[in-house]
Amino acid sequence: MKELILGGVRSGKSRLAEQHALASGLAVTYVATATPGDAEMQARIIEHQRRRPPTWTLVEEPLALARVLRAQAAPDRCLLVDCLTLWLTNLLCANDDIVFATQRRTLVELLPQLPGHIILVGNETGMGVVPLGALSRRFCDEAGWLHQDIAQLTDRVILTVAGLPHFLKGKPTA
Repeated sequence: MKELILGGVRSGKSRLAEQHALASGLAVTYVATATPGDAEMQARIIEHQRRRPPTWTLVEEPLALARVLRAQAAPDRCLLVDCLTLWLTNLLCANDDIVFATQRRTLVELLPQLPGHIILVGNETGMGVVPLGALSRRFCDEAGWLHQDIAQLTDRVILTVAGLPHFLKGKPTA
């Protein structure tokens, strides 16, 4: 099973992904892409850490996401990636278009081959005004294109709004 869970900031997407990981009944590896750049981001990271069960394995990887997924995926494991858009931000801020293109392509090519339950979380950024800055516009464009590609490769796509899941592709589990 492969899932993409999208939503805005504080929409409940991470909490829903965590619930799905728990419900899978599998050993869970949480793949964190965030880097604690300032106090506000550190507080967000601490909140996510507080919610995770102590039995979950944590792998922190801001750039080489496909490498980690290849190493960690197994039929008896659930991988929860939180989040694709922070990973995308890290790649864009590295200012290396070759690394960006290679990492993105590798993830999209690898995803269909991965065993186990894979849950990918991302921020839906394309529902507001077009940003003013070039980097912000590129980020929104790249996030939208990445989510479209990932959505084609997953069994289920869910949009969360106000903590409520809206199934865009696939059915809810019983």
